[in-house]
Amino acid sequence: MPANLSRRTFLKIAAGGAGAAAAATVNTADAFSLSGEKPPPRLASDTVVPSTCAMCYWQCGIHAHVKNGRVTRIEGNPDDPLSRGRLCPRGVAGVGQLYDPDRLRTPLIRDSSGGNQFWREASWDEALDYAAERLDAVRKKYGPEAIALFTHGPGSSHFRRLLKAIGSPNAAASSFGQCRGPRDVGFELTFGMGPGSPENIDVANAECLVLLGSHLGENMHNTAVQEFSEFLGKGGNLIVVDPRFSIAASKARHWLPIRPGADMALLLAWIQVILNERLYDKDYVNSYCSGLDDLWRAVWQYTPDWAYAETGIEARLIHQTARELAKASPRTIVHPGRHVTWYGDDTQRSRAIAILNALLGSWGRKGGFYMRGRWRVPPYPVPKFPKPQKPRADGVGEDVPFGHEGLVNRMRDATRTGKPYPIKAWMVYATNLIHNTPGVKETREAIDKLDFMMAVDIMPSDITGYADLILPECTYLERYDDLRAGATDVDFIQLRQPVVAPLKGTRPGWQIAKDIALRLGLEKFFPWRNFPEYLDKRLRLAKLSLRDARKRGVFTRERGPRFFEDGAPVRFSTETGKIELFSLALLQRGFDPTPKYTRHPEPPLGKFRLIYGRSANHTFAWTQNNPLLLDHYPENVAWMNTGEARAKGLEDGEYVRLYNDDGVMSLPVKLKVTEGIRPDCVYMVHGFGQTNEKLGLAFGKGASDTALMNRYAVDPLCGATGMRVTFVRVEKAAAAAREV
Repeated sequence: MPANLSRRTFLKIAAGGAGAAAAATVNTADAFSLSGEKPPPRLASDTVVPSTCAMCYWQCGIHAHVKNGRVTRIEGNPDDPLSRGRLCPRGVAGVGQLYDPDRLRTPLIRDSSGGNQFWREASWDEALDYAAERLDAVRKKYGPEAIALFTHGPGSSHFRRLLKAIGSPNAAASSFGQCRGPRDVGFELTFGMGPGSPENIDVANAECLVLLGSHLGENMHNTAVQEFSEFLGKGGNLIVVDPRFSIAASKARHWLPIRPGADMALLLAWIQVILNERLYDKDYVNSYCSGLDDLWRAVWQYTPDWAYAETGIEARLIHQTARELAKASPRTIVHPGRHVTWYGDDTQRSRAIAILNALLGSWGRKGGFYMRGRWRVPPYPVPKFPKPQKPRADGVGEDVPFGHEGLVNRMRDATRTGKPYPIKAWMVYATNLIHNTPGVKETREAIDKLDFMMAVDIMPSDITGYADLILPECTYLERYDDLRAGATDVDFIQLRQPVVAPLKGTRPGWQIAKDIALRLGLEKFFPWRNFPEYLDKRLRLAKLSLRDARKRGVFTRERGPRFFEDGAPVRFSTETGKIELFSLALLQRGFDPTPKYTRHPEPPLGKFRLIYGRSANHTFAWTQNNPLLLDHYPENVAWMNTGEARAKGLEDGEYVRLYNDDGVMSLPVKLKVTEGIRPDCVYMVHGFGQTNEKLGLAFGKGASDTALMNRYAVDPLCGATGMRVTFVRVEKAAAAAREV
C-alpha cells in the first residue's frame, strides 16, 4: 500500500447461447486439495439440501449435495423460477468459496506496538465487546447518525436492522449509486414504477430485443441468459448498441458500434423517426400516455442525419432499426439495462429508453413488460425503530431529489468532509469499497477520518485491510438469511438455509448483528432466540411453514393477469396517473421534463475512453480467488482496436499499463488486440487487480478499472456516479513487472 497512508496501514455463455447456463455439476477435488483436505469418498447416495445461491445478487434456487458433511456439488433447483434447474458457472462454483483456504477464520483486532500496526487474533466475545464498545463511544459522543453502514448482498438485512435500532439513517449500497439507480428512477418518472430485479420483461414472447451496453451472456444473470438463448433460438430480432463486439453483438441482426457517450443521440433519433413517421402505437398512447405533443416539440430536431454525426451510425441504419422496433411492437423490448451509471446524465438516458418503450406500447403488454406482483410476507413484529434526529448525510430525498436509496460516494464524502455532520464509524458488510466506488483516494481519506471501522466479510478483501476490527462471516452454504419474496411469471418465496455446519471460527451475519445489538442494549429489536424462530414466525404469518420451506427451498404460486390485455390492472403512480412522456415531477423540480442531448467530451489525441463490463465467471470483485472460477478466467485483459495498437507498436498478448489523466498507473494487464472495439476506447472486465496479499490466488492478477477512476460524473437527479468519463493512455509494460 502507498506509504502516505499513515493512520490505517495494511498490516460458453458459449458462443452459441445456453451452454454456460445449462452447466449443473463441478468436480471439486482441486478445491479440496487447495484447502489441505481430501475429498470425501464416493458414496452410493448423498443428502440433497435445497437452499438459495448467493454467488451473485440473482440468488437462484439450488440443491446442494452433501456426503459425510462435505458439499460435493451444487445443482439448480428445478422448482425454482430463477434457476429452472440450471446454474451459471458461479453458482456451481460455490463450493470453491466454501472451501477456499484463504477464508477469514477468526476475529481480528488492529493493534500496535512500537509504532507498528498488526492484526491480533481475538475471541468472539472480545471482538463483539470491542465492536459494541467502539460503536457506543461514537454514538454517545457524536450521536447515532455518526454511524454509517456500507453494505451489499443478501445478508445485509441483519445489519440494516442493527443500524435502524441504533437510530441512524445512514445506510448505503453500491447497487443503487454505482449500478441501477438511474434506470430505476428514469422508469419511475415515466411509468410510476421501476423494472425491478429480475426485470419485468417478457422475453419469452418478444419479437425484437434491443440491448444498449447490456452484455447479456457476459454478465450472466441466469434466468435472463436462459430466456435470451431461447429468444435467439426462435429467431428473434436482436439489435445491440455497443462500442465493443460483445458476445451479444455476435448474435445480433444489427450491431451498432456507437461512439461512447452518444447513446442518448441514438435514442432521441429513434423517437424522432417513430413520431415523425407515425409508427407509434396510437391507441395505446392515446389511452395511457400524457405529453405527446410536448415530446414531439422536444425531439423534432434530433433527426437520423443529425444523430449520424454524433453516434457514427449511418442515418439509413437508424431509420431501418427504428422501423424494425415499430414493426414488432408491442412485442418489442428496449432493455432497461442494469449497470447504467456511465456519463452523469444517465437518469435522462433511462427516461429516453422508457419513453421509447411507451411509444411502442410495450409496457403492460405481452412480449414487452409485464406488471409486477409480489407475495407479501409480513415482518416479524418488533417495536418501532427510533426516529433519526438528523437527515441522511448523503442528501437522499433532499438535495438529491429523486434518489431513494443510499449513495456510497456521498456517504463517503460526508465522512471525509464532516458535512453536513460528522460520520465517525463505519460498519462495512460484504462490500469492497476500494473496488466498487470511484475515487479511491477519497475513500482512503474518508477512512482516515474515522474513529472506528468494522468489516464483516468472508474473504480478506482490500477494504478489510483498513478496518479496526474484522469479523469473519460464514458463507451462504453455512447460514440462514432472511426470506426473499419476488416475482417472474410466478410469485415466489425463497429460503436460504445452511447445508453444512459453519467453518470453525466463523459465524452467520444474523448472529453477529444480534450479538452486537444485545451488547448495545437493543435486544428488543432482535427478540428471537435464533434465526429459525424468526423465519418460522414470518412464514406462519404468511400461512406457510419453515418445515415445508426446508424441504422445498422455494414456494411458488400462480400469478393473476400480468398484461393489460389479459386483465392486469392499469396503474401508473405518476403525477398525472398516466405514462408521462413529459414529466411534471421533473418540471416542478426545475429539470428538463423531456430528455435532451448533451455532447460528452471525447478523448484527447493519444488517449482512450475507459469502458468496462462483466465476466460470466465472476461477480464484481469478490470471486477472483475462487479456484473453480479462476481456472476459466484467471485475469482480465485490455481490449484495444487493431489500428490503434499497430500505431503504438503494441502486440496482442503483451502486457501494458494504463495511465489516467492524474498520472495514476494500473497494474500490468494483458492486451487483446481486436477489430471488435472502436478505436476511441479500451475495455476491461471489472473486479481484478486485487491488492490484498492474503488472497493467494487473486493477488495482483489483472488490473483494476476502479483504481483509474479518479474522476466521475454525478447524476443530478439521483446522485449516481457516472464511471465512463476516464481517459487513459496505453503504454508497454514488462510481463514480469507485477508489483502492486
